[in-house]
Amino acid sequence: MSRLLCIDDEEVLHAFQQGDRNAYELIYDKYWAILYRHARKMLQNDEEAKDVVQEVFVMFWLKAQDTSIHVPLAAFLYTATRNKILDQIKHSKVKAKYMTSLKNEMENQVQPPDTLVRQRDLAYQIELEIKALPAKMREIFELSRKEYRTHKEISEYLNISDKTVKKQISNALHILKAKLGPLLIFFLLLSTTW
Repeated sequence: MSRLLCIDDEEVLHAFQQGDRNAYELIYDKYWAILYRHARKMLQNDEEAKDVVQEVFVMFWLKAQDTSIHVPLAAFLYTATRNKILDQIKHSKVKAKYMTSLKNEMENQVQPPDTLVRQRDLAYQIELEIKALPAKMREIFELSRKEYRTHKEISEYLNISDKTVKKQISNALHILKAKLGPLLIFFLLLSTTW
């Protein structure tokens, strides 16, 4: 490491800007740990700090010919890292604010008066179609979708193979999709009300 500290930044930057890949590697080796420690201190997160430093070095690589890159390299890279961290923090705050706003909007959203009636009707239609399935298929399907059992649990419970369970569930979904349509099958798979 002490050898790296003795490298003249101006010379190695010039070599890098002339396309010398080894010069880039020298810069990377010399400054990565320093920038990582700085990013880690600001972000309090190892992975985020690594990501930020990686992004800084990618930017540095892509801007090799850019005249805005100057010595001292430590100051340039430190500033680039700080700016990247500030952008990330700002983005996180905007994202958090948006998610809070969206959550509040969804919680305060008034549903049309007939929503509950339509949901009940839909659940009733689905239940009728499930009851119309062949007996063994219906039993397997209900164990999967109503009791939330895994294929393995169902196969052990009914003393049949996993492959049979998977095939029966697939067949049941195929039949229900054909009868109920894609939107209703979507409701069927996600709903916990039936």
